[in-house]
This record gives sequence, structure tokens and C-alpha cells, in this order.
Amino acid sequence: MTVATKRWTLAEYLTYDDGSDSHRYELENGEIIRMPSESHLNQAIAVFLLFAFGEFVPRSLLRWATEIETSGSGATVRIPDIMLLTEELDEAMKGASRGLVRADMPSPQIVVEIVSPGKKNQDRDYRYKRSEYAARGILEYWVVDPKQAHIIILVLVDGLYEEAVFTGQQRIESATFPQLDLTAGQVLQIT
Repeated sequence: MTVATKRWTLAEYLTYDDGSDSHRYELENGEIIRMPSESHLNQAIAVFLLFAFGEFVPRSLLRWATEIETSGSGATVRIPDIMLLTEELDEAMKGASRGLVRADMPSPQIVVEIVSPGKKNQDRDYRYKRSEYAARGILEYWVVDPKQAHIIILVLVDGLYEEAVFTGQQRIESATFPQLDLTAGQVLQIT
């Protein structure tokens, strides 16, 4: 759901307040978009992945619902379900009053999007964010899709993402976490 038809700047978005603490918004090409509430399954998947990643990196580098400024035809801010910071990015964010990775900061190492139902959400996660995250230089982008029962891991190679799709009992292969010993089914919680 788009909040208003005007084009918003990043500064306007950062001060936007609908009076409710229960809604999340992304800024997409200058439009403020209200994000749907996460399903119970999507929340469970996010927590599962946070714990799994926490086995290999300091927990101080893991983020949930941290915003990231990306590029588009207008100001764009995304809120990935999970983000793995680099140490440089963690240092750059210290003291910030808002959990926002600005365009002039280093890129996170990984972002994970857990697809919510609906065509608009699928287009956003599969198409738009893919190009935005590649342009932002994010090395690894995970698209976790409970409805399609697969996980796509996109690895940045020469400015473009190369993808691998994992389903069922296939072991997930991550460039960032080669030691990860999980199957797609375990992450999707279908086994």
C-alpha cells in the first residue's frame, strides 16, 4: 500500500511518522510503501537464520530490520529481514541514532529477504531488490521463499548476481558461510 502520491526525499522519509509504532515502511523510488506484517513462519525462519549465522560470526554483526539506502529512480530505502554487517560497516554505524546503512557507508556482506505472499512482494524481492542490492555491492543476497519452497542465493560476480537455487534436502552452499551445514528444508521448516 502506497501512503501518498507525492515523491518523498530521503530526509522526508526519515522524519515520516504515521502515529503508529506497529507499521513498517520502505521508501521505493520516492514513494512510501507500507510493508505487510510478517507471518509467523517468516518470523520463525528469520530467527532460525540469525541463530545459524551467529554460529560463525560475532552476533554484533547480525541485524534484524535494519534499513539500507539503495539507488532507484528516486530515493529508496529497503528493510531486509536479516543483514550481516562487515566489521567496517559496524564501525561506521556506531553512534548512529537510527539503524540505517547510508549510501556513503560500506555495504553489508549479506542481506536476506523472506518473501511475503502477494505479487507485489514477490516482484519487490525477486526483481527490484536484486538489481538494487547488486548496484549497492552486496556480496550475497538470499531470497527465502516459503511459498515456492526454495532458497535462492545470489553471489555478486563482476557487478551482477549469479544464482543458485536450493530445495528440499539440498545442502545450502553459501560463499560467505561455506561451513554452513543446513538444507533448504531445514531453513524453510518443512522437514
